[in-house]
Amino acid sequence: MQTILGAGGIIGRELAQVLPQYTNSIRLVARNPKAVVGNEELVSADLLNREATIKAVEGSEVVYLCVGLEYNIKVWQASWPRIMDNIIVACAEHKAKLVFFDNIYMYHPLVTPNITEAASKDPQSEKGKVRAAILAKLWRAHEDGKIQATVARAADFYGPNAGAVSVLNEGALKPLLAGKPANWFGSKKVPHSFTYTKDAAKATAILGNSDKAWGEEWHLPTSKEELTGEDFVQQLAALTGKKAKIQVANAFLLRIMGLFIPVMREFPEMLYQYKQPYRFNSDKFEKAFGMKPTTYREGLLATVQAEE
Repeated sequence: MQTILGAGGIIGRELAQVLPQYTNSIRLVARNPKAVVGNEELVSADLLNREATIKAVEGSEVVYLCVGLEYNIKVWQASWPRIMDNIIVACAEHKAKLVFFDNIYMYHPLVTPNITEAASKDPQSEKGKVRAAILAKLWRAHEDGKIQATVARAADFYGPNAGAVSVLNEGALKPLLAGKPANWFGSKKVPHSFTYTKDAAKATAILGNSDKAWGEEWHLPTSKEELTGEDFVQQLAALTGKKAKIQVANAFLLRIMGLFIPVMREFPEMLYQYKQPYRFNSDKFEKAFGMKPTTYREGLLATVQAEE
């Protein structure tokens, strides 16, 4: 049995499509789980509830933590530590291995021009501090022998049906399709890495089914092509047949937008990722597992076709 916690999100759904290559027994856990392939076991559970989490993990050999919480620092501070504690207890009780699907928020802002697994983990943002704290919980449990764990880490997402979790999908492609300017943040002149959701899911499944993955942090395959915000919008415009119009939101404008769009209130502290080069290095994974990332052109084409 391999179990996806947070199976309703984009990575959970993509992962559910890949795991049948490794097992015929898949469990999808969410508040309101829905089948993806059609033969999964569906379990409704609130991961803030320890007993429900323990029950959801029962019988699992590998557990994938792919939860996405509301983009709100108060929610993160209140919920993430409890969720991680509950999942560690559940995996320890049932002797399940844990794959934690992580982001880059725990890294120091100065490392964004070349983000490797060895980069300094010294977050300056409040969300980054939450991510660093739960990552520390995970590794303490692993080092203490309570669980076996590995970390699958991605850059910002894009891909078919990635929706609101993707700056490219929601901020750029959706407005272009509506005949409006694409939205960008910080600077449109600096390169920015994006991880293709289908690559992320495929690579996460590889980690969950590889003996050499455990006890390590892995950056998931991400294209090394150096595209700026302007470049991404140009490619999206060419693929959609729309004009390549772009508007850039600074911190002030984001605060104004936050009066009407709650998630934008939370974004200014992460704006540093868009003001300077953001290069996500996945050499370690690519060399270890021989998987190459999808090119941006191929990934953007699939994304556009899914959204049109």
